[in-house]
Amino acid sequence: MTMGKIIFYEERNFQGRSYECMSDCSDMSSFLSRCHSCRVESGCFMVYDRPNYMGNQYFMRRGEYADYMSMMGMRDCIRSCRMIPMHRGTYRMRIYERENFAGQMQELMEDCDNIQERFRMNECLSCHVMEGHWLMYEQPHYRGKMMYVKPGEYRNFRDMGMSGTKFMSMKRIMDM
Repeated sequence: MTMGKIIFYEERNFQGRSYECMSDCSDMSSFLSRCHSCRVESGCFMVYDRPNYMGNQYFMRRGEYADYMSMMGMRDCIRSCRMIPMHRGTYRMRIYERENFAGQMQELMEDCDNIQERFRMNECLSCHVMEGHWLMYEQPHYRGKMMYVKPGEYRNFRDMGMSGTKFMSMKRIMDM
């Protein structure tokens, strides 16, 4: 497994105090009072605007984010982050139209840019990820709020701080 490394900075343009992270961090407030820029040196990360991997999520891959708040429309600072392990096998996920795996079910093994057009599903309110790591988006064509899901069962998205969010497109997180 390749390791990831992300460096957070208190100020824009990589200025001010910094905090280097190579794994998950559930609450960054003890390391930095705020975070306005970051640099991903290796790997991929999900960053969250609330502690404990809650709130709005943003996917970050290798690169520099000198002022990510204006780039991504974030209102608050990054408060937690999660490293995404790279997956080299197959990808498989079942999506369900209703919570608790109810309603119409479809199985995905590849990206889906619009579940409504492809499957005639109005929304996705629960899922079961069997293989791989995925990003789910609230709008078609990989736009809007996103949520990271790894292998496991997701009976409803409210438990993950995504109350009222209905997902319309899904993308595999591939080796970068």
